[in-house]
This record gives sequence, structure tokens and C-alpha cells, in this order.
Amino acid sequence: MGEILVLVDHAGGRIRKPALELLTLARRLGTPAAVVLGAGESAAAIAATAGEYGAAKVYVADASEFADYLVVPKVDALAQIAQAASPAAVLVTSTGEGKEVAARLALRMGSGLITDAVDVAPGDAGPVAAQSVFAASYTVTSTVTRGIPVITVKPNATGSEAAPAAGQVEQVTVAFSEAAAGTRVVSRTPRASSGRPELTDAEIVVSGGRGVAGPGGFSVVEELADALDAAVGASRAAVDAGWYPHTNQVGQTGKQVSPQLYIANGISGAIQHRAGMQTSKTIVAVNKDPEAPIFDLVDYGLVGDLFEVLPQLTAEVKARKA
Repeated sequence: MGEILVLVDHAGGRIRKPALELLTLARRLGTPAAVVLGAGESAAAIAATAGEYGAAKVYVADASEFADYLVVPKVDALAQIAQAASPAAVLVTSTGEGKEVAARLALRMGSGLITDAVDVAPGDAGPVAAQSVFAASYTVTSTVTRGIPVITVKPNATGSEAAPAAGQVEQVTVAFSEAAAGTRVVSRTPRASSGRPELTDAEIVVSGGRGVAGPGGFSVVEELADALDAAVGASRAAVDAGWYPHTNQVGQTGKQVSPQLYIANGISGAIQHRAGMQTSKTIVAVNKDPEAPIFDLVDYGLVGDLFEVLPQLTAEVKARKA
């Protein structure tokens, strides 16, 4: 197969981990080609990192439109690059913005779209994407039958493996459409940093639910998360009760995560929550109720009081790291 365009997600002048995962997946399908948009002075460093992870070519476009307006400038750039390069597929990270960019791009190119893939592999008729559906109760495979396949892939769907390539930089001047200026960004408020990994990017997530019994109960969850260098999640019941911010909600109406390790504490395992974390590679649950539905899902389950179990686990993790 030919080039596989990968839209590089970056922040703070650095390439984000999901982009490295996409480059790793792209090597299965063809020749990875990274697309770096609006990175400014950091573009060279980001392009170099993309080359370390397999990008034979790096398309770089920089313009004020990428920062001043929402979504459409990126679609303009991707569509222009795709028209010139005729790639075998386009891969985008499954974030809120990523899926909107992918949908607009597919519509503009008259192509098929697959979202929230958890795996991508080569097939006789093009890339074959695996998706978890019906609250992750089933896995289905799909293939785009028209146009250039546009596929969004969930973070942590695969590991990231370095494979140095040429990383040849090609500067692109984008001709923006009238629609690009349709929605202007008028202000930005930096998100308060917790010092922990981003929930959707984290390799380990430690979550708390109704069983933490109040906002103060999340302290034992946070202590374990910090010991593991993990992100902190929460069930819908916990955030609806005001015990933890809604930005940390894991579930069908919250964020969907797929870490290497997910530790659920005091979470019953309702379908709403399971839909957001069921694709985690290894799932561990701590719950006082031996009949809790979460135990039907886990790889390892511990029936016990989380306020007794988690401090012991935290102490053991710290001891082993010492």
C-alpha cells in the first residue's frame, strides 16, 4: 500500500503519545506520513520525533488560522494534502476534535469513515478496522468501500514503538476555504494541571465510584494513582454527587478510556460505566459486594473495603519502587 497519512496531535510543543501509536499502526498498512499543523517553532522537533517513530515524510503547515479558528482549517489542510498525495488511508486520534475533523474530511472527499477503532490491520480490500460496539459487548470489523478510508483510533489501542525513518519534511502552504473562518476562537482558559496524565491518554487509570462515600474518599484513590503515575477517573454516580469533577467521568456519557491497566474502586459496574472502560487491557476491581456486576468483567477482583485495601496497595507499590 501507499502512504498512510497520520494527523499528529501535539500540545505544548511536543508530540502527544496517541500520535506515536498511530504512526506505529500506520506501519502495518503502508508507509507512514505525518501531518503536523499549526506547531509553529516546535514543528521541527515534532517532525523529528515523528521520523523516529516511522514517518518517512512529514507534511508541515503553519498558519494563524490553525489557532484562530476551529476545526475547518485542519480539514482544509488534510484535504489538500490527501488530494496531492493520494494516500491509502488517513488515521486520526479519536478525540472530540479528531472525530469532527475526520468526519468533515471524509464528507469532503466522498470517502467512508470509521470511528473509535481499537485496532487496524491490512486487508485485501484496504485497511480493516476493529471496533468495540454495544457497550464493548462485541467486536466488529469494518472496511471502507468507497474513497480513501478515514479512520479514527482510540488512544492506547496499541503501544508505540520507535522505528527510525527518513522523516523528510515537506512544507505545505494551505489554501483555506471561506468556511475556515466560520468559527473564531475568542479566548482560551488553561486547564488547571493536576500533575497527572491526561485521562484518555493514560496507560494506567485508577477510578472511584459510589463506594468512596464522599469527596474525601477520593484521597485514597488519588494516592494510589500517584504511586502508579496514573490518571484518576470517576463513575457517573460519583461526579453527579459532586464528589469529583465531571471532566474525570469515565463512561458512556463521559470519557472512554482504554488503558493497559484499569483499577475500579467502589464501582458497581453498571453498563453506563462499563461502556467507557471495557476495552482496557487488564481490569482490576475492589468492591465490598461480592455480587457486584463489575466482577463479571474483571481480570482480577478483590472483595474488600477499599479504604483498607488501597492504602496497603499504595504502600506496596511505593516499597517496590523505592
